[in-house]
Amino acid sequence: MSNTPEPDDSPQGPTYEGRVLPRPEDEVVDQGAGFDVATMVSRRRVLTLVGLGVGAATLAACAATTDSPTSATSTATTDSTATEATDSTTTTTAAGEIPEETNGPYPADGSNGVNVLEESGIVRSDIRSSLDGGTTAEGVPLTFTFSVTDIAGGDVPFEGAAVYVWHCDAQGLYSMYSEGVEDETFLRGIQVVDARGEATFQTIVPGCYAGRWTHIHFEVYPDIASATDVANVIATSQVAFPEEMLNAVYQLDAYSGSAQNLAQIGGLANDNVFSDGTELQMGTFSGDTSSGYVGTLAVGVDTDTAPGVSAGAGGAGGGQPPSGGGPGN
Repeated sequence: MSNTPEPDDSPQGPTYEGRVLPRPEDEVVDQGAGFDVATMVSRRRVLTLVGLGVGAATLAACAATTDSPTSATSTATTDSTATEATDSTTTTTAAGEIPEETNGPYPADGSNGVNVLEESGIVRSDIRSSLDGGTTAEGVPLTFTFSVTDIAGGDVPFEGAAVYVWHCDAQGLYSMYSEGVEDETFLRGIQVVDARGEATFQTIVPGCYAGRWTHIHFEVYPDIASATDVANVIATSQVAFPEEMLNAVYQLDAYSGSAQNLAQIGGLANDNVFSDGTELQMGTFSGDTSSGYVGTLAVGVDTDTAPGVSAGAGGAGGGQPPSGGGPGN
């Protein structure tokens, strides 16, 4: 006995489940994919009626239909997703190993008796507020991304590494050190490097205090578990800022004194950290003072190179924690 369904007779011709067969001379299962879908013949039923071959052919026919808007949309969406997935795994690679720099007088990494790395909540992307949710540093918004690669591993994304960042506020004050903000922890935080090699922070453009070009400090640790003490650090460096951008930012009242301090330095060549060049430390920035800035820096870390950290007691060209902004690293 055949398992093929039989059509019903009607004045309009052969029908099946109330629908006229578009191909009356053929069997029900040979009416085409459109007829199967319209009459809600499920894949399970098709397989039961005519076996895997016909059922698979019906589904393949549905998938192969490209002249309908739905199919065209699906194809476009798939292509877009594939492109985005490919782009998301693209990592910016540094031209060389990030230069080793002093961590300065105000690191709070355990090198001079102050350690924020063990504090609850220090692993965070938005570092503008103190850890207790109290004071928030005011200034021009900056979203900054470190693209970290493992040179020893073949310049691949350094997934799982941890980046600790800290810098002064718009008035040149460092939380946990400067007079008046000793009890604050703003503008400090840790992020774990993702599969793309990126660690991103929401912060503000730093101010410029006397004696130093505007900068952001950062340390790289092999993983988040080790990012509790500077003894575990594998790279320590600083991000430099372009003068044109700073000139625009420092016109704002929130950055009073910064324009004068920057002018007194006279250029990157006179800075005690960046005077030997900023090819591997100059951030790339876009944006403006009203909407904020987006910045990036490619950071190549070579774990075969022994890190050298200038402890936070001062370091080269250091000084005492600023009371209202002052010399430091």
